Amino acid sequence: MHLKSLIHNLIYIIGAILFLGAAWQALSMVLDTPAFPPPEKAIASFFALFKIEIIPHLKISFYRIGISLIIATVLAVPFGLFLGKNRMADQISAPLLYLTFPIPKVVFLPIFMILLGIGNLSKIVLITLIIFYQILVMTRDAARNVQQEYVLSVKSLRATERELYQHVYFPACLPAIFTSLKIGLGGGLAVLFLVETYATQEGIGYFIMNSWSSLAYDKMFAGIIAMSLMGFLLYLLFDACEKVACSWVNP
Repeated sequence: MHLKSLIHNLIYIIGAILFLGAAWQALSMVLDTPAFPPPEKAIASFFALFKIEIIPHLKISFYRIGISLIIATVLAVPFGLFLGKNRMADQISAPLLYLTFPIPKVVFLPIFMILLGIGNLSKIVLITLIIFYQILVMTRDAARNVQQEYVLSVKSLRATERELYQHVYFPACLPAIFTSLKIGLGGGLAVLFLVETYATQEGIGYFIMNSWSSLAYDKMFAGIIAMSLMGFLLYLLFDACEKVACSWVNP
């Protein structure tokens, strides 16, 4: 059954790739401009540059987004579970959360660069902040909606607070946590591209913009392919982890 599902998913992915490739080719023919090369030219450039130029930049970008995802998850999940479980703490923190959540965090980039420097730290802090809010809000809302019957049944067995978190709240919120990670990944990658275009000469975002400014459009699209693949593979990783950790959701 799992093999059959895997084959179906693989067929769907291949179909989606072929559809996107066909749409890219058609658009390239319609525009007929060097600024939008056909897919075969961009793919050829991607493989030609992958080992020498793209991999070093990908390593930096993967480090930045990976560290940000880990820090945001470690901080946001326990905090979200706590707020969702404790009504008083949630009521006290809600106004602050409602005021700060809608603010586009990218506006703080100049401040972080002034305070933390132009290196990795300022970029990681900004990406972490954006992903943190996504995970926090969804985890808190999921913890709020945990059925009280489960809580009461575990309490009747004289479970401690730690055991309630471990055996009730955390498992119940896992699907929401993985969903927030996948949503946060999209926002995190968008901000990663943005921060890598300022005061840096490392990262796949820098590679893309540097290629654009040099009018090397095939290299630019090779960088876009590389960044897209990084996001796609991270998404697949989260999806696979969710299927293992939350096997009871879609058995």
